[in-house]
Amino acid sequence: MVATSTVPSAVEITAIADAIIAAERELTAAEARSMLDIAPGTDEAAALFAGAQRIRTHFLGTTVHACSILNAKAGGCSENCSYCSQASGSANVDYDKYRWMEDDDIVSAAESAAQNGAGALGLVAAWKGVKEGRQLDMICDSVSKLIESGAVRADVNLGILETQNVADRLKGAGVKVYGHNLETARSFFDETCSSHSFEERMRTIEFVKNSGMKLCSGGIIGMGENKDQRIEFAEQLRFIEPHMVPVNFLNPLEGTGFEDKSPVDCDEALVTLATFRFFLPSTSIMVAGGKEVTFGDRLSEVFTTGINAVMVGNYLTTLGTTPEWWFEQAQAHGLSIQSEGATDCGSDCGCG
Repeated sequence: MVATSTVPSAVEITAIADAIIAAERELTAAEARSMLDIAPGTDEAAALFAGAQRIRTHFLGTTVHACSILNAKAGGCSENCSYCSQASGSANVDYDKYRWMEDDDIVSAAESAAQNGAGALGLVAAWKGVKEGRQLDMICDSVSKLIESGAVRADVNLGILETQNVADRLKGAGVKVYGHNLETARSFFDETCSSHSFEERMRTIEFVKNSGMKLCSGGIIGMGENKDQRIEFAEQLRFIEPHMVPVNFLNPLEGTGFEDKSPVDCDEALVTLATFRFFLPSTSIMVAGGKEVTFGDRLSEVFTTGINAVMVGNYLTTLGTTPEWWFEQAQAHGLSIQSEGATDCGSDCGCG
């Protein structure tokens, strides 16, 4: 557990940002934990958001990258993740269920993603993990056809990988980025899922990195973890060094294990994002699922937190904000959204 400390002053926060930009030091876990207690509307909050934006600009520029996801296989998952409407035992049925999509449908979705300004399309499947044999062959064929279409870069999020060979096959098929979230801190993981372990996720990440694919790994804020555990989660992300960290916020859907949870407070969520930018200064951070529920009519304020990527279009089983809105709001904050096919963003994106 991370020991809490006194909230830093605005002057101290500014000095920390200066030191991070100068590569003189990293933010400590104790400092990050204290930042999570910063109150909205204070000088400290203003310094936090200003520092997060300066850090983003220094390390990552002013371009916001756009990614999109496709539920390539929906429903019927064997895993009991309490946050997911597709989980085993979930009573949520307010979405279509289907097997792995036909290649033509995947290519059509990729073309739509490109029109929405996305440089990458993440193919996500509701199952524990892809299996060697016919299933892996089918997926590799789909990836190859998606790449041949030239619309966007193909990323995948296919769950637990059982062997290094599966990861190597996906890399050989052309997958550049594998999405595999830690979801939360190790100390809280068992509260979210019991059908697989945190260690299985870590082993999958090892296979992904060994294969040469880039890693997209983040998680969900607001599942009942405490603030110490949010910093523990950030420490684990710093350890695995993903190229992209998608930060989702719990959308407590009816019928899921977490249906009785309340959405994260908007100000608390903004402070969390800004703190993550201080803690992971040169890592791409994407604001992903659940943002509409969490931020409401203050959604554009996510750009003040130092994030440099957004998920555009719809999510796995819920609707998202239009790409046009994101383009307009990015420009209003002095930023631009990258919308050209597979680019440097492409090598960093991937979601799920």
